[in-house]
Amino acid sequence: MPLLTLENISLAYGMQPLLDQASLVIEPGERVCLLGRNGEGKSTLLKIIAGEVTPDGGLVRLDSGTKLAVLPQMLPSDDTRTAYDVVSGAFPETGELLARFHHLSQQADEASMDQMMKVQERLEALDGWRLDQKVTAILQQYRIDPDQTLNTLSGGWQRRVLLAKALVADPDILLLDEPTNHLDVPAIAWLEEALAQFRGAIVFVSHDRAFIRRMATRVVELDRGHLVSFAANYDKYLELKEKALEEEDRQNALFDKRLKQEEAWIRQGIKARRTRNMGRVRALRAMREERRQRRERVGTASFSVEDASRSGKLVVDAAHASFRYPDGKEIIRDLSLTILRGDKIGLVGENGTGKTTLVRLLLGDLEPTEGRVRLGTNRQVAYFDQLRGELDLERNALDNLSEGREFIEINGQQKHVLGYLQEFLFSPERARSPVRVFSGGERARLLLAKLFSKPANILVLDEPTNDLDVETLELLEARLVDFAGTVIVISHDREFLDNIATDTLFLDGSGRVQEYVGGYSDWRHQGGRFPTEVEATGSQGAARAGAGKDAAAPGSGKASSSSSTASGKRPAKLSYKHKHELEQLPGQIEVLESELESLNAKVSAPDFYQQDTDTVNRVLKELEQKEASLEKAMERWMELEEMQGGG
Repeated sequence: MPLLTLENISLAYGMQPLLDQASLVIEPGERVCLLGRNGEGKSTLLKIIAGEVTPDGGLVRLDSGTKLAVLPQMLPSDDTRTAYDVVSGAFPETGELLARFHHLSQQADEASMDQMMKVQERLEALDGWRLDQKVTAILQQYRIDPDQTLNTLSGGWQRRVLLAKALVADPDILLLDEPTNHLDVPAIAWLEEALAQFRGAIVFVSHDRAFIRRMATRVVELDRGHLVSFAANYDKYLELKEKALEEEDRQNALFDKRLKQEEAWIRQGIKARRTRNMGRVRALRAMREERRQRRERVGTASFSVEDASRSGKLVVDAAHASFRYPDGKEIIRDLSLTILRGDKIGLVGENGTGKTTLVRLLLGDLEPTEGRVRLGTNRQVAYFDQLRGELDLERNALDNLSEGREFIEINGQQKHVLGYLQEFLFSPERARSPVRVFSGGERARLLLAKLFSKPANILVLDEPTNDLDVETLELLEARLVDFAGTVIVISHDREFLDNIATDTLFLDGSGRVQEYVGGYSDWRHQGGRFPTEVEATGSQGAARAGAGKDAAAPGSGKASSSSSTASGKRPAKLSYKHKHELEQLPGQIEVLESELESLNAKVSAPDFYQQDTDTVNRVLKELEQKEASLEKAMERWMELEEMQGGG
């Protein structure tokens, strides 16, 4: 029995309908990713499901007794409520009483005691203590301090509190709108694990491809007002979507060819003054109307970067540079780093570890308090701000970009500002709309248009992937890879970093900056770990590595896979036993990767979570064990390879 059914939903705000007779069915246990271009109406559809927006037509039907919860996209800016207050708010009247009792219990005066008695009586009548146990239990499960106020928490911890509120009432359907935006990688990993344990149905909007691959059992695309379902995981969806577009193009071409023939027939009939077949004339009129009603697929964004003259080969050279603020807190410690023209640098670290400070130090905006930072010559920097601070929300897109110009020059070619904006998928009508009515994705595209209209040989991008649809994101990746200058990117999008970064800088929060070759996955394979992961697995890791004597220190740099290298000792020569082990490891790794691929296919199957709990838990546990075995085998292979090189 479906939990949720949408039948022929219609909604229009402008000339084109956002939703045009759209239909959708959500079954128990599904994890449905809702994809579509920016501005197609994905967030609006979630609001319709949640009852926050009423459609112009159609039916939204929840199965009897179905409970629905929402994890909002926007985090509260200045919420002074405690975590307990927020989570207990999932139960309207009872939650308010529980929060009041919780605060009164921390006061010792007589008046508070009298009020507590009255609140307690009402709670007992509402079975409030059972709900209090649920609130307390989920706060403990998520390791949340019940008395911490929301405005003192990081974005990741705020998201954790809001998820606890959404899940404490045991919903059957959970709605998520861009849940990974503004979260660091450990917070995203925690969110993935928490959602994987949720047994209800999930409907989510996301452009984080790694998150989609991990979570989605089905993909539903909102395309030109219609919902198209693909009973597949994300990678299979990409294949099916490409075939569907090819078939659509083929059918449209056949239709247009026939329409052209019919138009030629009627013109010839008019010219010869022949009596016409009125049935055929009526059919032609119907074809004309069908062609007029066809909603063409919006073209793909097409933009290029305005190259400045080349910078010097050396972009920046830091030697034992440190930076501390006047309060004495050291943000960067003993940084030695060289960046050359053409390098693509990805910055990885938890929120608050100093990534933005590091960028400002490398750009020369901050002077090191110790050591030196030498800047290269002929540097022209363009900066992409994750807060979209360079956009004037009251002006339209045209005025934000043009700055009084009618034409702009891109790589020696004059382009009209309106034409240039169309390359970023802004119609002339939309380009004249105020930015305050734009979606997050449209604002991101406008900022990219503004960024790429200026000559630059160094691009600095702070969380550029937030809100971008997948097609624009992939085009941005291609342009950054082809860009002849230098790119510095702060991002928590793991796949984005894998696709563009030639080097990764990891900030562990202590002030240290470690350099690794490659992107995010390369950093992980070289032993890279976040401090929170090390804390969580420290005791197990110590036991596995012989109390730390032979273990690599996570994040110890490009040679982090060998403890002997990290400690400065010459690696030992390989024994016959070690050589044999090294020869066997590639085959073992290949087998483990094949087994993992098979297990991931099982977990991604649409009906996986509809099986009994024991079967699901057994497969998930096996998947976790195989991942750990593969990671251990990779670490051992790197260690033996390095020992062989040193021997």
